[in-house]
Formats: sequence, C-alpha cells, structure tokens
Amino acid sequence: MTTPCLVRLACVIALASSPTWVPAQELATDRPVGELETVATFDGPMPTGVTVSHSGRIFVCYPKWGDEVEFTVAEVKNGKPVAYPDPATNRPNGPRDRDHLISVQSVVVDPIDRLWAVDTGSIEFGPASPGGPKLVGVDLKTNRVVKTITFPAEVALPTTYLNDVRFDLRRGEAGYAFLTDSSDKGPNGLIVVDLASGESWRRLHDHPTTKADPSMLALVEGRPVMERPPGGPPKPVTMGSDGIAIEQDGSRLYYCPLVSRRLYSVSVDALVDPRLPDSQVAATVLDHGEKGASDGLESDDRGRIYATNYEQNTVLRRSPNGRFETLVHDPRVLWPDTLSVARDGHLYFTANQLHRQARYHEGKDLRQKPYVLFRVKIDAGPVLLAK
Repeated sequence: MTTPCLVRLACVIALASSPTWVPAQELATDRPVGELETVATFDGPMPTGVTVSHSGRIFVCYPKWGDEVEFTVAEVKNGKPVAYPDPATNRPNGPRDRDHLISVQSVVVDPIDRLWAVDTGSIEFGPASPGGPKLVGVDLKTNRVVKTITFPAEVALPTTYLNDVRFDLRRGEAGYAFLTDSSDKGPNGLIVVDLASGESWRRLHDHPTTKADPSMLALVEGRPVMERPPGGPPKPVTMGSDGIAIEQDGSRLYYCPLVSRRLYSVSVDALVDPRLPDSQVAATVLDHGEKGASDGLESDDRGRIYATNYEQNTVLRRSPNGRFETLVHDPRVLWPDTLSVARDGHLYFTANQLHRQARYHEGKDLRQKPYVLFRVKIDAGPVLLAK
C-alpha cells in the first residue's frame, strides 16, 4: 500500500472515531420537576419566613441582615407586603424592647390559627439583649398582639439566634412551642416553651446533632458557600440547628443544622419534661441519615417530612418509610428557605438568594430582585396538634 493510501485510511479512521459535533441548544440539560406557581414577588428587603392562615391569609417576615427593613413582619395583600399587625408594632425602641418587633426570622400560624413571630432581637447577627429575643402571638381575628414570651438569660444566650418554631397545643394547659437556636457564634440547641406559664428551657444544648458539620463545604450554583469578608480570608459557614418540623402524631420533633446534610429527631415527651437531665433527652435522638443540605423543614398530616435542598434548587419529601422523592427542582428556586403547608393543599416556600448576599462575596451583593414566594400543589394539609 502506498503512503498516500495510508494517509487517507488514517483520516477515515480518525473521522469515524471523532465525537459528533452537536449545536449547544441540542445538548441535554437539567430537567425541572414540579409545577411551580408564583404567589408573590418582593422588590424590597429579602424575606425569609412564610406562613398561611387557616383562611388563606399569607404572612412573611424580613430579618434585619443589612437590607433596609421598614417592617419586619408583613401580610401579603393583593401580592404586596403590608406591615403587620401595624406599622407601630414594627418600630422598636432598642435591642431590649419587649413590646415591639425588632428582627423577625420566622412567622408561623399555630394549630388554632394564631400567628406567632420569632423575634431574634438581633440586628445583623449581633448579640441579643434580654427582652429582645421573644415569641410574639397575634390574634388573627382582632389583629392584636395577645401574648409576648421573653426568654431568661440562661435560655436566650447573648449568642442565641432564634430561628424557627413548631407547636403542640394538646400538651399541658395551653401547649408547648419548640424553637431552634441556629447561632453561628455560640452554643446551638432547641428551646422549649410552656405557653401557659411562659417558662422556657434549653434542650440538646450544644449537642453534636445541633452543630454545623465542620467537614461540609456547601456548593450552590456550583460555587462554594463561605463567608468572604472584604480583604480577609474566607471562613466556613457555621450556623447550627435551623430547620424544624413536628411529626403528625406529635411524638417526635425533627431538626437539622443549616450546615449539615443529615436529618435528626428527638422525643417530644423528653423535651417537655423539665425534670429530665439533658443526657436523657439526648438518648432519644435518632439519626435519620442523609437528606441533603436544608434550610427549612415542614411536615404534613400524612406523616411526611418536607426539606429544602439549597444546593440543588430543590424541595424534597420524605415518606414515613424513609423514602425521599423530589417535589420541586427548578433553577428559579435559588436558596429555598422556609416551608409552609397550608389548608388549601399547597406547600408555600420562599426563594431568597441568601447565598448571594454580600457577606459571602467580599462585600458585593449579587442578589437579583425580585425575591419570590412560590407554591406547589400537594395531596395533604398541615399538622394541627390541638385539643
């Protein structure tokens, strides 16, 4: 065979073995899951919490993390946020103000249709002062504050950052509330509140299951999420116990650190018994394994647990048998934060681009307004533990 023939044969073989060129628009792409409905958009400060009343009223909150916040709790009316319960209640007189809302991280409607605001008492994650961190109850019939529960210094520590709350109103005289302390500067844990007496106590105080996973590096939009101060070295995110959900029968309380991919639960009987040492409470903790990196948790009346997954733009649902399914996956779901199962058969949740805040990008705010409140249809209703 002549040399030119060898060259032609080599060219044919090379062409046959070369990858086929395909236009970019014809390549496989990430497939969305679920049919999302936009409920409201927000062009002002970044919302975190959302909750829906039994009659369908929608409430959101805006913690004071650096945005200009005119009111920290709002009712969404005709798609627009309006100060709730009124503008005056949203004007605090200082970090020890027990009579006004300072910086609300979460809003939750309880089983008998009262709105509760979790007031961190903390501005831009600064230290909290006695009187500032509190649980504030509002009667939705009169739109008036009817109960304010503050925390003693040994419960709400100077480093405490109150995050989210769930309720069981069947227990005791008036029921119990359970909150997470997601502090990134001090001990984490759960806080139990007797709603009748206002007495409160810490549980799982600095327990390993309430702490951030020091080996975890979260990736959102393909990029590591770390605190990146201007001109300084990056630091890991260290927020602990954050998401919280109560089981359908009220037997167990689920929780997860923000920086963790695991799901835990603890006995509610143990939590509400103030005589038990914390070691005995900790003995009831169960590790339910991997669930992805979550901010918010929620539960429904069919015994299922919902979990946001901020790394994957996703909301997952866990069945009682431990099996997970993807309820929502969509590129618009940029940092799904708080979840709320409503009586109208929808799961509501905020997507607020938390990871694009300036604290994670050397002082540059990369968020792109508007922020969004979504909902997705589900075949269940909320857990209503009431007498």
